[in-house]
Amino acid sequence: MSSAEHHRSASVKTTEALGQTLAGQLRAGDVVLLEGDLAAGKTTFVRGLLRGLGGDSDTVSSPTFVIIQSYDCSAWGIRVVHHVDLYRLGEGLAALREVGLEEVLSDDDAVVAVEWPKDTIANWLPADARTWRVKFTTQEDDSRQIEIHPPGKQF
Repeated sequence: MSSAEHHRSASVKTTEALGQTLAGQLRAGDVVLLEGDLAAGKTTFVRGLLRGLGGDSDTVSSPTFVIIQSYDCSAWGIRVVHHVDLYRLGEGLAALREVGLEEVLSDDDAVVAVEWPKDTIANWLPADARTWRVKFTTQEDDSRQIEIHPPGKQF
């Protein structure tokens, strides 16, 4: 994937399938930044990612209050998906450090999916991290426009 892909999703099933498809392109150390309004499908997308990486997608829930949840998986050298939700945190490095974001982002055996990424997160990404950006936009008919930007594109 060299340029952004644009998809329309009118169902949970389609959104999960898009996550599962992206999982086939991920490798250990990748970071997936998930941007979009509340209830736009970010956690649903992570369910698909986890399924595509050989994990139990039924265990995925929004980490809004716990901030970070980790799920075991077993595909292509990826042993865990760290699912992070920064919605309730400020931009300050102290808050990000306090929840352990630095350690999670440096886990070489993981894929890290970050909901509500903060601008300061760019300072924490390992230099060799492949960073994907997935943007969810709710349409008037309640469907979702989902843009998947591959690594190498500015975010």
